[in-house]
Amino acid sequence: MSRSEKKGPYVDEKILKKIKNLKAGERKVIKIWARASMISPEMIGHTFAVHNGKNFIEVNVKEEMVGHRFGEFSPTRKFTKHGGKMQKQLEAAAAVDAQSKSS
Repeated sequence: MSRSEKKGPYVDEKILKKIKNLKAGERKVIKIWARASMISPEMIGHTFAVHNGKNFIEVNVKEEMVGHRFGEFSPTRKFTKHGGKMQKQLEAAAAVDAQSKSS
């Protein structure tokens, strides 16, 4: 048995407390900052707003997410696409050249 199995999952107590304080049918968005907290079965069906360092990203917890961590569903970095219109034009021209050479 490895050490991590002995320790058990980390679930922030504040999150569990917020879930218990909600009324039975209430589906309110719960703001959390604990990205390292593990998703447990009692969180299924709730919506969490996970902080990514700048703003909150809403995460609807589903059954498949149990055992994962909140941080996995809230990316912290923004992907910047390189190229744009000019790159597309160059690729289209290269494709036309390739077709004309092959025929």
